[in-house]
Amino acid sequence: MWPFNRKTETRIASSDPFLGEFLSARWQGSADIAKASGLATAHRCVSVIAESLAAVPLKLYRRKEGGGAEPATSHPLYSVLQDEMAPGVSAFDGREFMARSVLTYGDSFHKIIRNGNGQVTGLVRMLPGDTDVERLRSGRLRYRWNDPLGSSETLLEHEVLHVRYQSVDGIRGRSPINIAAQTFGLAVAQQDQAGSQAENAFRPAGALVFPNNLPAQGKDTAMQRFKERFVGATKAGEVMVLDGGVKFEQFQFSAKDSEFLESRKLSALDICRVYGVPPSVAGILDFGTYANTEQESRTFVTRCLSPFAGRIESAMDLALLSPDARKAGLFIAHDLTELQRGDLKSQYEAYRLGRDGGWLSVNDIRGLLDMPKVDGGDSYLEPLNMARADEERPDA
Repeated sequence: MWPFNRKTETRIASSDPFLGEFLSARWQGSADIAKASGLATAHRCVSVIAESLAAVPLKLYRRKEGGGAEPATSHPLYSVLQDEMAPGVSAFDGREFMARSVLTYGDSFHKIIRNGNGQVTGLVRMLPGDTDVERLRSGRLRYRWNDPLGSSETLLEHEVLHVRYQSVDGIRGRSPINIAAQTFGLAVAQQDQAGSQAENAFRPAGALVFPNNLPAQGKDTAMQRFKERFVGATKAGEVMVLDGGVKFEQFQFSAKDSEFLESRKLSALDICRVYGVPPSVAGILDFGTYANTEQESRTFVTRCLSPFAGRIESAMDLALLSPDARKAGLFIAHDLTELQRGDLKSQYEAYRLGRDGGWLSVNDIRGLLDMPKVDGGDSYLEPLNMARADEERPDA
């Protein structure tokens, strides 16, 4: 068109990361939650956290006037947390699902079942994909749940136990996989690449070299016959015979030369960092020794399980206990002492120190070992070379 000539712009779509880097484009990683959670390292990290928390006792306690706390075994909620969370669902399975849902999707939902006195008698799981959350004008939350039976139910905030992971808006949590999308996306891409190599028995690609030019149809036919005869894990070790001056030349690009294996190891370590799981706990023992493996097991409890347990406990306190119940001294807590214990010799040495120091009795120790009490085992020792600070000492 006068006075300018119209030009047609041609664009080429490419997903090559190196081409994008050359053109100053940044790669934005993305990861499908279902596929990313299937990674071996991610699955192990989620499983070890969820199973470890589900295996330790989660009890309802009541604070005593003289100090300390005791299990509130007469409360209906105690049985829900210890025995049966919902009809046909054990407490272990229910708590494992809760932790696994938070670590995978960022949210865990349970419908609260109460008796006539307002006490919790059951927790029914709600899948995150079947639950929508919205904030009302009053500031409270409303949940819409499409249960597996096909019906829809609207629940208010006090009717749902909602555990969130690093929520920004206070409505829904964020999935660790979405937070670290580039890390998981890279790991998934590397796994897909390894899978494609495994289909060809990890053989490097090669070239069929003909002495003379071939027509296009001849090239396709030769390549198809070659793939059917020699390519694939089930065809490894076949004898290859080429006549007519044809040569097969391999392209020698090993996985080690391209640092592919090292990059996969780094991606596995990055996934451990996302979940806060020490590498040895996730099964990565490249740098594991007896000393640091034992130390990493303790670090796993103090830096990973303990904060995550606190997240669940605080959500349960608010949702399952009324303000009056909390004022009366009721609270929910995990007992992580079993995971913090050392070997048998270290445990007995700690019991001996407690017994000789005077703050543990025989029955206290037997109770920690799930052993029955014995007569006379409630007394406490007092070392002869020690005295109370408020007592007057006789003159020497």
